[in-house]
Amino acid sequence: MVVRPITWGDRDLVVRLLGSAWGTTRMAAHGVLFDAAELPGFLAIADGEPAGVLTYRAGDGAWEITTLNSVRPGLGAATALLDAVGEAATAAGARRLWLITTNDNVHALRFYQRRGFDLVALHHDAVTRSRQTLKPSIPLEADGIPIRHELELELPLR
Repeated sequence: MVVRPITWGDRDLVVRLLGSAWGTTRMAAHGVLFDAAELPGFLAIADGEPAGVLTYRAGDGAWEITTLNSVRPGLGAATALLDAVGEAATAAGARRLWLITTNDNVHALRFYQRRGFDLVALHHDAVTRSRQTLKPSIPLEADGIPIRHELELELPLR
C-alpha cells in the first residue's frame, strides 16, 4: 500500500470518495460548515486502486482530522492514513491530533481508541444545533441511536 498526499489532480477522486461515503463533501463540526474536498489530506492506494482517504486542517500546535474513510476495509488503509497524518503533524511541530465523531459512531470510537486516541470532550447537542442551523440533511439517527452529540478525541504527539 502507498500513502501519499492529496494533489489538486486528485480532487475529482476525493470528491467521489467523500461523496460515496458521506453523500456530500460538505461537513459540519463544532459549529462550522466546511467542504472537506478542499482540505489537504492523504490517499491510500492499494494495487493501483483507492483504498482510503483522510482530510485534515492544520492548526497552531494541533491538527484536526476532518474525514477518514476506508474504501476497501481490511487492508489497513485507515491505520496507514492515521500514521501518515501523525508523521506529517509531528514534523510540522504539532503537539496533538484531534477529531470529532458523533455519539452514534461506535465503530469509529472503537477504531480510534484502539490506536491511542482518548475521549476528551462531549459537546452536548452540538449535532442537533448543526442540523438546525448549518446542515439540515444530518440524519436524526443511525442504527436506532439518536445522533445528537459531538465527541472529541485526541492523540498527543511526541
